[in-house]
Amino acid sequence: MKATETRSDYVTRDAILELLSDDEVSRVSALEGGPRLEEGEEYIDLERPQEGVRLVQATTTLKMSEVLPRRVLPDATWSKICARLAH
Repeated sequence: MKATETRSDYVTRDAILELLSDDEVSRVSALEGGPRLEEGEEYIDLERPQEGVRLVQATTTLKMSEVLPRRVLPDATWSKICARLAH
């Protein structure tokens, strides 16, 4: 755990990832070396999940290994994640 992370941040990130099926985890992992997210796309920053759902801005710089993009997840899974973040 990084020095700047709190235990609640770690648990939240872990809890989010536990909501994904094996197939969804594979799709997310495949993006790590792939294309960047485009402006306006929704994502969750897994390094700062407490910030909730975010939108890519023109000046946003992201590491694909640290984000969970909405576009690769079914609506039902995305809804579960959003509900978990609301707690």
